[in-house]
Amino acid sequence: MTTTVLEIERKYDVDSAAVVPPDLTELPGVVAVTPPEVQELIAHYVDTDDLRLRAAGVTLRHRSGGSDAGWHLKVPLGGDREEIRSVGDDPTAPVPSELHSLVRSLVRAAPLGPVARLTTRRTVRQLVGEGGSVLAEVVDDQVTGVVPGAPEDATARWREWEVELAAGSRELLDAVERRLLDAGAERSSSLSKVGRVLAGRAAVPGAAAWWSAPSGRPVTSGQVLQAHLRAQVDELVTRDPQVRRDLPDAVHKMRVATRRLRSALRSFRPLLDRRDTDPLRDELRWLAGVLGAARDLEVMHARLRALIAEEPAELVLGPVANRVDTVMSARYRDAHATVVGELDGPRYLQLLEDLESLATAPAFTERARGSAQEVLAPLVRRTWTQLDRTMRAAEKASGAAQDLLLHEARKQAKDVRYAAESVEPAFGRKAVRFAGAVEQLQEVLGEHQDGVVTREALREFGAASSRSGENGFTFGRLHGLEQARASSAGARWPQVRKQVSRAKLRRWLG
Repeated sequence: MTTTVLEIERKYDVDSAAVVPPDLTELPGVVAVTPPEVQELIAHYVDTDDLRLRAAGVTLRHRSGGSDAGWHLKVPLGGDREEIRSVGDDPTAPVPSELHSLVRSLVRAAPLGPVARLTTRRTVRQLVGEGGSVLAEVVDDQVTGVVPGAPEDATARWREWEVELAAGSRELLDAVERRLLDAGAERSSSLSKVGRVLAGRAAVPGAAAWWSAPSGRPVTSGQVLQAHLRAQVDELVTRDPQVRRDLPDAVHKMRVATRRLRSALRSFRPLLDRRDTDPLRDELRWLAGVLGAARDLEVMHARLRALIAEEPAELVLGPVANRVDTVMSARYRDAHATVVGELDGPRYLQLLEDLESLATAPAFTERARGSAQEVLAPLVRRTWTQLDRTMRAAEKASGAAQDLLLHEARKQAKDVRYAAESVEPAFGRKAVRFAGAVEQLQEVLGEHQDGVVTREALREFGAASSRSGENGFTFGRLHGLEQARASSAGARWPQVRKQVSRAKLRRWLG
């Protein structure tokens, strides 16, 4: 069992003579400051031998003492951090499985072990507002940090102040900071205490920097591609724990990162050794399929709920919404459990290792040394040519044959869009405008395909409601409305295609 809190705090370096300002009661909204309370805290931090968690800005620790003793996992969240807590009295016990799973995409098969121990003598003052609510805590920490096996003279000792918001506002945080800075504090040079202790140890780098020119702009085609691969691998790893926790839109974003990686390996395959990338494409297809089963149910459920909500009450006959919610929620739970099971499996963990190797040291071919204009533009143009060919065929088809071609065109449009977006560092706004136009086509084609799939789901729900003795009228009506929407999208896409096909949008492709 875990609990989650949003940690909004700031840390400050201070010298031994500094005194916490006595006038904190004069801050906006503060009516009292509690007497100082002294706490003795002992924190044991764990990481891999090569400090993968530290490299990602993540900390995992067991802490004794204070009001929140137990295991804490802290992950970056914008400019703040999210803290996920789990109970446990023994710092030498294995990391709780629910926390270990949330860092598995970072550590993979590498074991977690102790990397630092911090002892803190903490003096806590609470800023209290009207009604007795705690607005913030101001703490004065005397810290001693040691690394297991390090000589005694390597022990780190320092003092820091910390302000953490509770029910207060960020304006209060700013006001407290001004008082502390006036008292001689300085913004801390380290984001975490353990980061200060481990500052002398090398950590696995995050996104590699060698692929950028001194100006920050990529030079060769390989540099552009590697930057894109690195970003997508990092995105996939970042979304993994969010998917495990079933946070909103997490499955979707992880699936998109998977698709972008696979699309890049397909669109830019002449730049990479296919002996490495073809197996990766197959594995990414597998992962996208696992995620897709859950994501498609998520999308379908939301779409069906929206359709029902738009209907006049007198046209919703029977327990329509309840049936949809019950069936779709159960199916999604099963699909999500399957996703989490696969994320814990050896196949996925090996894929992460292989993707990390790809992003860190791609097996480039000689063509990757060429300029973006010479190499990447023709490859993006090739993805467009394939899409254009499919759309021309769809214009001449009808019925089920046209539906299949439009579905294929939708997938190809994603490839074109992803390819154009990936080369934006080299081509700037020209690539962005082209990608935006293709995205409009993708959305129209998506509306058509979603209508096809939704009609099948509505037919299934209608048949099931009839078998149960319920009135299937509403499902039949929604089926008809979806057919009309799909027909409308089918009528619109040729016009959108003409807009996308304008030569000036593709002039940068040569």
